[in-house]
Amino acid sequence: MKQRTLIYVLGALLAVLGVALYYEFRGPSPAAGGVLAADTKFVPLDVHEPELRIDLLKRLSQLEYSGTHRNIFVAGAPPLAVVAAPPRFVGPPLPPVPPPLQVPAEYFGYAMQPHAGRRVAFLTSGEDVLLVAEGDTFLNRFRLARVGDESLDVEEISTGRHASLPIAAAQAASP
Repeated sequence: MKQRTLIYVLGALLAVLGVALYYEFRGPSPAAGGVLAADTKFVPLDVHEPELRIDLLKRLSQLEYSGTHRNIFVAGAPPLAVVAAPPRFVGPPLPPVPPPLQVPAEYFGYAMQPHAGRRVAFLTSGEDVLLVAEGDTFLNRFRLARVGDESLDVEEISTGRHASLPIAAAQAASP
């Protein structure tokens, strides 16, 4: 900020401080509406029975608390609340869960592209052998999301559902 702007800001802040101090220390205003102690004369309360009524206190102490909340005058634990069953869902039935994604291909290996640093998966679909790089589509409806050492992550393009294809050698080795 420029020095001239700083001087204006400082002047404004000092003006606000001056106004605040003026209203703080000028004393009570006549329009304040409060009653000062010096304006009235002391008048004692008119009490007919100045003694303590112990019989009324005993009667009050014998009353039982009947509220629905915790009694603050009892030091013990509050009574256990009855837990109601959750309300049943009322409305249209939920749609059925879609079946797991079935990919009509078998994963049998991968290779690295040295110049691009991407992995290429080898898949078989019937009699066809497919070479699919990560991020490419195959069989016109699947996208290869990730090529791993033991499995592929495949995404169906139309629904966004995912599936995992294990490597064929791992399936043959495991009983």
